[in-house]
Amino acid sequence: MLNLWSTHQFWIGFFDALGIEARRIEFSSDTSEDQARTHAKGRGTVDCCYPVKCVSGHYGELLARSKRKIDILFSPMIYSLPSFLNGHAIDSLSCPRVMAAPENIKAGFIKERDAFAEAGVRYVAPLVSLGDRPVVPKQLYAGLMEAIPGITAEETKRAVDAGYRALETYNARLRAKGREILEWCAREARPCMLVLARPYHMDPGIGHEIEVDLQAYGYPVLWSQYLPIDDDLLQWMFGPDIAAGHIRSPFDIHDVWPSSYSANTNEILWGAKYAARMPWIACVVRMSSYECGMDQPTYSPVQAIVERSGTLFFSFQDLDSTKPAGSVKIRVETIAHYLQKHSAAIIQRKQAASPADCPLGESVAHRSATSG
Repeated sequence: MLNLWSTHQFWIGFFDALGIEARRIEFSSDTSEDQARTHAKGRGTVDCCYPVKCVSGHYGELLARSKRKIDILFSPMIYSLPSFLNGHAIDSLSCPRVMAAPENIKAGFIKERDAFAEAGVRYVAPLVSLGDRPVVPKQLYAGLMEAIPGITAEETKRAVDAGYRALETYNARLRAKGREILEWCAREARPCMLVLARPYHMDPGIGHEIEVDLQAYGYPVLWSQYLPIDDDLLQWMFGPDIAAGHIRSPFDIHDVWPSSYSANTNEILWGAKYAARMPWIACVVRMSSYECGMDQPTYSPVQAIVERSGTLFFSFQDLDSTKPAGSVKIRVETIAHYLQKHSAAIIQRKQAASPADCPLGESVAHRSATSG
């Protein structure tokens, strides 16, 4: 489901620990126009948030499956999210529109007749505070005790622990891959790009695979959610700011964002700070959906943080159901052109402003230039 993008590994680990194997868990397909046209069938919402509107098509697709029918449609209302910034920000709440989407979209499937009952599917949408780990077992036990007969509070708690372990393992693996990419960039003196967006923009139908088009030009692409956060790297980047008293820790964003209560918003602001300090991130691409109220206040500060460091900044701020292929192609070509033209100078300038002894290692070209 769409609202599980950033936590899908948690749910796989959770249900597997309850005895429901991963191969029995059915996720809906990536968002597409055909999915909405075929499966939403007038059950959409008037919400201006395009990702929320997409949920109707996901529900309809799951209910319509005939070969691998589902018996439970599980679509939790996620109130808060686990975040590497927890403890360094005010809170890690999810977007209220996305959180309420399960109840919002459910109304369209029961307003004339109960589409869930007709399909023999039980609809389960518990409120879950994934950013507040101690309360999650109680929330999920209360939400699943009728849908999964015989489930106990104790095994729910064990399953929650397994879910968090699965999510942490998955995140660690992707962050390690991110570090590998940065190490390659440092070694080869090559640029990479960072995408600042919400997790659902990884869905090809919502993000329109813009990052795939960019990567086709040969530039590695990182996502802010999976930037490497190894202590040696963060101390190298943020140590001078901590020593100067500007921030309290590498994860502190109070210097640029005082209203740090939204998990994804916090991570976008922190990602901008990361990009400004990482020499080999030569370009930042910002993605946002049409009329996203959570993103709009962040447009100016994010751009200012990135551009102040001399890093290229481009944005796609009105993504919706329509992919203007010609316009996207021109903008992608423009980004690739500026990267090719300016990336070497950007890397050199950012390296000169960075502390010595980078944990990623220096490129041969940089060592030669400094020794000469």
